[in-house]
Amino acid sequence: MLSDYTKYRLYEILPGALIWFSIVGGILLSFFAPLWMIYFVIVYDIYWVHRVVYFSFFLTLSLREYRRALRTDWFAKLQEEKPQWREYVHAIFLPVYDEDEAVVRTTLEGLLKSSLPAKQMLVVLAGEERKLDHFGAFCYALKEEYGDKFFDFLVTIHPSDLPDEIPGKGSNIHYAGQKVKEYIDAIGYNYDRVIVSAFDIDTIVHPHYFSALSYTYLSVPNPTRASYQPFALYNNNMWESPAVLRIMAFGTTFWLLTELPRVDRMVTFSSHSMSFRALVDVGFWEKRIVSEDSRIYWQCVLKYDGDYRTYPIFLPVSMDTVRDETFWRSCKNLYKQQRRWAWGTEHIPFMLWNLPKHPGISWKRKWYYMFNMIEGKFSWGMTAIILLVFGRLPLLVAGDEVRSTVLFQNTPHILEWLMGGAMLGLVFSMTYSLLLLPPRPSSVRSYTFLIMVLQWLLLPISLIFMSSLPAIDAQTRLMLGRYLGFNVSAKKRKIITA
Repeated sequence: MLSDYTKYRLYEILPGALIWFSIVGGILLSFFAPLWMIYFVIVYDIYWVHRVVYFSFFLTLSLREYRRALRTDWFAKLQEEKPQWREYVHAIFLPVYDEDEAVVRTTLEGLLKSSLPAKQMLVVLAGEERKLDHFGAFCYALKEEYGDKFFDFLVTIHPSDLPDEIPGKGSNIHYAGQKVKEYIDAIGYNYDRVIVSAFDIDTIVHPHYFSALSYTYLSVPNPTRASYQPFALYNNNMWESPAVLRIMAFGTTFWLLTELPRVDRMVTFSSHSMSFRALVDVGFWEKRIVSEDSRIYWQCVLKYDGDYRTYPIFLPVSMDTVRDETFWRSCKNLYKQQRRWAWGTEHIPFMLWNLPKHPGISWKRKWYYMFNMIEGKFSWGMTAIILLVFGRLPLLVAGDEVRSTVLFQNTPHILEWLMGGAMLGLVFSMTYSLLLLPPRPSSVRSYTFLIMVLQWLLLPISLIFMSSLPAIDAQTRLMLGRYLGFNVSAKKRKIITA
């Protein structure tokens, strides 16, 4: 009989084992059974062309909704159709580590520019005791300066070395959430009427975001059993960042946009919103994991036996790319950020362990959850390797007997045709990236716009080294029990924008 620890470790091993079985199996098949590998690559390419068509369709759909949302006066719509909006308060969590005061101030100024009155916003500036020398130098001054402009302005200091937690954003806002609960209990406010937004500190919200969020919250059925997901634009320092950072930033944005219309499968990512009622019911964000932004969704799915969903807000929240002072440090930061995001693989063993304990969730739904999670993490790590490496390796190492077959001789043409179909996604990405660019700062040379087009030629290299490898790294670490701590991404701007 396996112990609980052994069972959970087997679940942790599964994602990495699938990756390494595929890598080793692909190499062996390429050398010893190249025709079998060629068959597999062709089938996978056909599957991937299907995924590209899917990607292009939902990306186009989401961008159409985005443009429609930009044309909407959400505050006027809110006032006209939802007069009860004044009864609701937005609790906005802003965790700070070692960011400059100017970045924090820019975020606060962005909140003040919202169409929803700032008096409906409870700002929670959440700092770390281990960075108190830095954070304490400006947090209370900001509270004094901005406090009377909002519903209220709370400063929390997350103590160092609390038991059963790892240092990071999750443990910080977990602590801040408990403090906000004490505050809300003290003023006697209804949890159902508090809408929570957990943002990275560099997040600059669209002026209509909170109006649109309020309108959606007051429109959907059972709003306390839902999260609300904007789409992330890494626009704050886009023009200053190296091409590889821009490509991966747009890739993240486009992935999120293709997921937003799928209410049945959308999982919270990065900056997100939800009800305070649900947050209290599940015991706040997890304090012992790295990927608390998506884990909170799965906590709610389990708590409510699957009666939980994520609704899209087709307005952007703008954040920073992981730019640093030098190109190589920027690339290192990007790799670590991608690895941290890929560490969401830790949700697979969590859900495999917990789903059987929830008979209220149908088996069909359980399979749907797990297939999406496992397939998504596998594709993240392996797709670029399969298409760009294993698509060529058997053709290079095959013997004369294989080379004489019709299949072998036609494979380059078949793959070329399939990759041509996959290029549709590249064309859509390049075109839409230009539409989403922020205005070019006067300090940036005009020819940089041409670079924004040509940078997409780097996509194959970026996919392997800044997407596949970090994902494989994360899943391998989990497989080996080398658990990843939370690393804070360096995000630096030359130009501070509000």
